[in-house]
Amino acid sequence: MDETSSPRRTEPYWLYLLECEGGVYYAGIAIDVAHRFFQHACGMGAKFTRARPPIRVLAALEYPTKGDALRAELRLKALPRSRKLAFFEAADHG
Repeated sequence: MDETSSPRRTEPYWLYLLECEGGVYYAGIAIDVAHRFFQHACGMGAKFTRARPPIRVLAALEYPTKGDALRAELRLKALPRSRKLAFFEAADHG
């Protein structure tokens, strides 16, 4: 690696699912889910969570790369609400 290259990020990324006011779900990715939850709760997160503050983290899954987490986020967001928690449960069981 030459001096102008930046090192690859080695921390895993997390896909998370929040329960927000009004009973709605919000999904996102982050390196630090607790910190990202704090940002959402303080109004420093997405526009969605500024309008519907988060209540709690419902689930989180670890992915080795940002790309993997982004692809999983797209799959999760394509599911109906009724299947979002099952997405995390299925991943936990293999």
